[in-house]
Amino acid sequence: MNWKVSNISLEKLNSTVKNTLAEVLGIEYVGFGDTYLLAKMPVDSRTHQPAGLLHGGASVALAETIGSLGGYLMMPEGEYDVVGLDINSNHIRGVTSGYVFAKAWPLHVGKVTQVWQCEIRDDSEKLVSVSRLTVMNLKRAA
Repeated sequence: MNWKVSNISLEKLNSTVKNTLAEVLGIEYVGFGDTYLLAKMPVDSRTHQPAGLLHGGASVALAETIGSLGGYLMMPEGEYDVVGLDINSNHIRGVTSGYVFAKAWPLHVGKVTQVWQCEIRDDSEKLVSVSRLTVMNLKRAA
């Protein structure tokens, strides 16, 4: 399984966060392979909850951001939009500072839906959160 969108680069991936929630949260793509994406997000005042820990909602936003873009890259270029249908997340460990790193990969890529797994780890590579995202492939009008 490989990306359907051609000429993927970190510059191209990072251009997708401009003027979005991902930009506000400081999400940045830092790598990719044939079937996975890597991104990082700061753990700071933008992503904290009142107790000073990484907000679970910020982790979910990171997982949905990276999984949705991965889903888009799996469809024929310019022919589909990919939107989230469902996300389930389990928060395992608290983080107070530094960065968290997300890796997302497809479990299923179908004509109508896709299912993506996302693991978020801290600076020490300890598991912080796991998410499973279901997205829908919406054919663009001609």
